[in-house]
Amino acid sequence: MNLTLKVWRQKNRVSEGGIVDYKVKDISPDMSFLEMLDVLNEDLLRQGQEPVAFDHDCREGICGSCNLFINGRAHGPEQGTTTCQLHMRKFSDGDTITIEPWRAAAFPINKDLSVDRSAFDRIIQAGGYVSINTGGTPDANEIPIPKNIADRAFEAATCIGCGACVAACKNASAMLFVSAKVSQLALLPQGHIERKTRVENMVAQMDKEGFGACTNIGSCAAECPVGISLENIAILNQEFLLAKATSNNLA
Repeated sequence: MNLTLKVWRQKNRVSEGGIVDYKVKDISPDMSFLEMLDVLNEDLLRQGQEPVAFDHDCREGICGSCNLFINGRAHGPEQGTTTCQLHMRKFSDGDTITIEPWRAAAFPINKDLSVDRSAFDRIIQAGGYVSINTGGTPDANEIPIPKNIADRAFEAATCIGCGACVAACKNASAMLFVSAKVSQLALLPQGHIERKTRVENMVAQMDKEGFGACTNIGSCAAECPVGISLENIAILNQEFLLAKATSNNLA
């Protein structure tokens, strides 16, 4: 396939960016989207030009690094797929593809298509863990967790923290991400002791980072590559209201 790429180029965080057009030729439909960008960068290097910066790591749909906005959709046109697992057979010969970084104040652009998602790390550091002493390691089968609870916790834990929910939301809300992390631990007995401080601290950090408010449109769940459910946002709201109603921290 021969394609026209409209790629966002930006030198650094403070410089102005813009769309630059590129042509790529002889792209195999079996290539992944990132492999296609590799071909573009090889062409640019041969021409003595600076390659396009973009984030990637595992290229197996696990790490969440490959955060690209493709033709107006987070991770591209295929639902339930990360950018690295999107294949060029989803496009046609002669197509024009617009490639942009995540757009959110809390995700500043480092360069070109690479954004700083460390705001997610700081939210996790605020409370997305179990820090209590649980004693010796018990056999997993000795902890009585109903299967439906274990399944729901596991589904929440599949969040890869890619930020597609933020990019897809008109308010740049991080509620789906935060709710998945809160739900995962709130559902399990190991997380019950710290559940109140956890949700208070994580929501406070989310607000501090500058993410927008949730208005329950559902675009976050629609574009999530691993299918995190909106049900988790309901769990987060319930946990937060319970914590605030019984907390000594009334601020």
